Amino acid sequence: MIDPWNSAAIEARLINEMPQHIETLKQFVSIPSVSTDPQYREGIHTASRFVADRLKTAGLTDIAILPTAGHPVVTAAWHGAPGKPTVLVYGHYDVQPPDPMDLWKSGPFEPVIRTTDIHPEGAIFARGSCDDKGQVYMHVKAFEYMMRNNCLP
Repeated sequence: MIDPWNSAAIEARLINEMPQHIETLKQFVSIPSVSTDPQYREGIHTASRFVADRLKTAGLTDIAILPTAGHPVVTAAWHGAPGKPTVLVYGHYDVQPPDPMDLWKSGPFEPVIRTTDIHPEGAIFARGSCDDKGQVYMHVKAFEYMMRNNCLP
């Protein structure tokens, strides 16, 4: 365990673990979870299970994939600090349709890392890498880090 408030140690750990996190995020964005197109129904369910599995790995409990009239909602909780404030994090694992396909330099569900003028160190290009799978994954990993380093609450 490292000092959770030691920024140099945190940065070193993040750099060390970055390849693994990138590969997992690439797995996540490769799931075609287009919520507005019935042909991607299985992708929606695969993505919900992916999120639930990562929440469990992070240390959350009471994980549920709840059916709805539309697509499943994934919930989880951590009750390790009775009497402390509640934090709610919301995100979504579905994505918008990738059309028009001819504007993609690579397949929308085939993540690639490319450098650009605004991403000189590279960025993952795939549907959902920014909205919102990337953010969902970031929040799960932040919670996991806090659990692993005993800095909650």
